[in-house]
Amino acid sequence: MDHATDATGATDADVADVLERVAGGAQYIDGRPRAGGGAPHAVVDPATGRTVWSYATAGPADVDAAVAAAKAALPGWAATAPAERSAVLHRLSAALDATAGELARAETLQCGKPIRLSSGFDVPGTVDNTAFFAGAARHLEGKAAGEYSPDHTSYVRREPVGVVGSIAPWNYPLQMAGWKILPAVAAGNTIVLKPSELTPLTALLFARAATEAGLPDGVLNIVTGTGPVAGEHLVTHPDVAMTSFTGSTAVGTRIAALAAGTVKRLHLELGGKAPFVVFDDADLEASVHGAVAAALINSGQDCTAATRAYVQRPLYDAFVAGVADLMATVRLGDPADPATDLGPLTSFAHRDRVAAVVERARAYATVVTGGSAPGDKLAAGAYYRPTLLTGAPQESEAVQREIFGPVLTVLPFDGDEQGLAYANDTPYGLAASAWTRDVYRAGRAAREITAGCVWINDHIPIVSEMPHGGAKRSGFGKDMSSYSFEEYTQVKHVMSDNTGVARKDWHRTVFGAV
Repeated sequence: MDHATDATGATDADVADVLERVAGGAQYIDGRPRAGGGAPHAVVDPATGRTVWSYATAGPADVDAAVAAAKAALPGWAATAPAERSAVLHRLSAALDATAGELARAETLQCGKPIRLSSGFDVPGTVDNTAFFAGAARHLEGKAAGEYSPDHTSYVRREPVGVVGSIAPWNYPLQMAGWKILPAVAAGNTIVLKPSELTPLTALLFARAATEAGLPDGVLNIVTGTGPVAGEHLVTHPDVAMTSFTGSTAVGTRIAALAAGTVKRLHLELGGKAPFVVFDDADLEASVHGAVAAALINSGQDCTAATRAYVQRPLYDAFVAGVADLMATVRLGDPADPATDLGPLTSFAHRDRVAAVVERARAYATVVTGGSAPGDKLAAGAYYRPTLLTGAPQESEAVQREIFGPVLTVLPFDGDEQGLAYANDTPYGLAASAWTRDVYRAGRAAREITAGCVWINDHIPIVSEMPHGGAKRSGFGKDMSSYSFEEYTQVKHVMSDNTGVARKDWHRTVFGAV
């Protein structure tokens, strides 16, 4: 039987299947869905402007209930053997893989990202990340027991921090939910996750799959609400021991101030303005293709996206021409169509913010291509054309501030010193790349660029085994990899006397002649 198709290309049955799974409400507390007690909100398909789901947001009472459930579940889950936690996560990985199509459709529906990206990157990346932490749960390491003092044996325990309150963004809702949840629960913590109110669907599907995989009730809770209401209440809650946040530097600064009141542990993955440094010996074709792909992935809504290309003068003109030509071939369209390269931005408000930055840039830079929203059949969506800017001064807004859209600014440089200095000349330090055939140049760029990740002759790839996190105003702490356990565990030193002597030698510092 054929199903009717809406303007995004998703069938009514596709949408119905997703919404049926979250019909109980946008909150998931103590192992079951429920409606929130806050204001109504809507999930809007950014490809059409159509409301696809309406729900009640989380209020303070919902956050309190979620934290209470997490606190109650903490002793049991923290005491669970690593092998048992591992087994649950292995089952969860299999469950996510089995529902990959549904997860991809839900991600595309709420975000507008092309189905090719959802099904080829977001979902398999989350499945792999889950499988990685299933293994990593059995390898929480501490320093081996030893006599570091002649009269004592010492060892180090890694213990859960406690209840973790996490806030995830709207650009990669499924992957960011996984990045927050997986290391926390693998290390024995319990968690309350607040997804963006714009994009809660896949976080809710993830939570339901976790319960079906055997994760005990209360270990994972979801509260879907706004930042000022649900988010701030979660950050300031006295029973939350740690806050993990991914989002803008401005909001991260606010969260840090709020968390200081209860001396919470913080993990902040904040904004980025990644430099893309092309030296004069680089492979021109590779760097052009790399720049366009890295600038436009997820419509540029990626904190590690290539945003500032610095090109050494001998290659500058050819690079600009190549990028402009390649951007012209990128196909905007229906995100449910596998042939679509670029979907809309996640919201109309954000599309308008990106457009405003480009409009202001016209006063000091040249818009080589793009710089506008498309018309015709795409006019109803939050689309924005791939945009290339040249001539912007290093100190300008387009170069210094995160745009978070499909916009690439290209600037020339002369010597290597200048190129690397430009790369470091923003407040951010999340990611960067250097393009060169010279191993010594590559090594120098890797050493001297201040960023949590430096790619050589590539830009964007991530793997579960390697850490992700920033420097400077891009935040601190790591997602993914076993390094993330540094955020989600408390190191405890245990020291045992080996002598059985009542009067220790060091007691003389207190008792004097005795």
